[in-house]
Amino acid sequence: MKPNDKAYNAHFSAAVQKLKDEKRYRVFANLERNAYRFPTALWRPEDPSESPRDVTIWCSNDYLGMGGHPDVIAAAANAIGVHGAGAGGTRNISGTHNPIVELERELADLHDKEAALVFTSGWISNLAGISTIASLLPDCLIISDALNHNSMIEGIRRAGCEKQVFGHNDVAHLERLLAAQPRERAKLILFESLYSMDGDMAPIAEIADLAEKYNAMTYIDEVHAVGMYGARGGGLCEREGLMHRIDVIEGTLAKGFGALGGYIAGKAEVVDAVRSYAPQFIFTTTLPPMVTASARAAIRRLKTSGEERARHQFMAMATKHALMAAGLPVLENPSHIVPLMIGDAARCKAASDLLMRRHSIYIQPINYPTVAIGSERLRITPTPRHTEAHLADLVEAIVDVWRELDLPFTSARILPMRRPAPSSEPACVYPQMRNAAE
Repeated sequence: MKPNDKAYNAHFSAAVQKLKDEKRYRVFANLERNAYRFPTALWRPEDPSESPRDVTIWCSNDYLGMGGHPDVIAAAANAIGVHGAGAGGTRNISGTHNPIVELERELADLHDKEAALVFTSGWISNLAGISTIASLLPDCLIISDALNHNSMIEGIRRAGCEKQVFGHNDVAHLERLLAAQPRERAKLILFESLYSMDGDMAPIAEIADLAEKYNAMTYIDEVHAVGMYGARGGGLCEREGLMHRIDVIEGTLAKGFGALGGYIAGKAEVVDAVRSYAPQFIFTTTLPPMVTASARAAIRRLKTSGEERARHQFMAMATKHALMAAGLPVLENPSHIVPLMIGDAARCKAASDLLMRRHSIYIQPINYPTVAIGSERLRITPTPRHTEAHLADLVEAIVDVWRELDLPFTSARILPMRRPAPSSEPACVYPQMRNAAE
């Protein structure tokens, strides 16, 4: 051991202790997902004396359960059997394989754009896309929504351009900022279509109107909407008929499509410039064929099937209604996100722990810096594979936790839960998987 090792390590220990003191230290549950049993998973507690047990996941970003769809599993299995586990390198060396080329064509078609470019994650696609586009525009001014995701903020920082921030979804403020600039100056408006913590949606058409009026370029993050909205799963821009009015659409393959990776889609010239200049793309090993093939299978399925989206929306609305009927503080919004507000980091963590240990329900606490201090919450994300029986268990468990921790209800009158009759099988379990599940 070097003489100064203890001094170095003390700094890291102090940094971690600071998070613990602020009740922001994150503990990850060791979960073993099973494609045939989702949303049930096997939890392995940290204490080796405790036996593993089944829990129900209520906070997965695999919103539609596509990670367990038979078509997706088959595509991944076939790809790894044919192509092997890896990609062979970066795209610029030997990592451009046919499955990723086909995936990019599928994404361009999904968003009705000339081209698309795939990255290793949605975080990287925002960092690379925003920083490269803005840095290539002379004297670019970035105008960003106040609640944009960390990946977008990091893209802005990397760009090194002047930036201004407009109030969240405040188009009047956005217009004032745009109107103060010369029309000929390059301007890039950054916003999300669906904000994942509050579940609210952007006024996309109004922002597009302002971009056209003031000669600005638009970049939208559709990460929490692709797959779930639109006739073919193209997101809120597709649902609202606005894809042609947005210059760059960014999305992920890791949420609605149940795989891994991120992407941008837009004009061929824009995509080619990012491909040619972004170091995050140039120097990163390519996603392997098994991942890109599975993502493409999910996209193709959701382009033609509305079954998953319909069941998903039903379960999201049913969950909100049931929780609110029980007097629980749900933050209302028009999307599939169900924020259950607590407003205190320690009590939020305590609620999460109690749900897991007493009720075998897994909902990760959401604390700062993901949300502002004082707005801590449990973020619930129903899927098509949750059932009404799952929902009855969830509401009963949360009511019990709220009473145990003396958390405030929105109403003094708590409605009794009426448990539905047990179902013979979970809703939207894919027929091909029933035998394996049994």
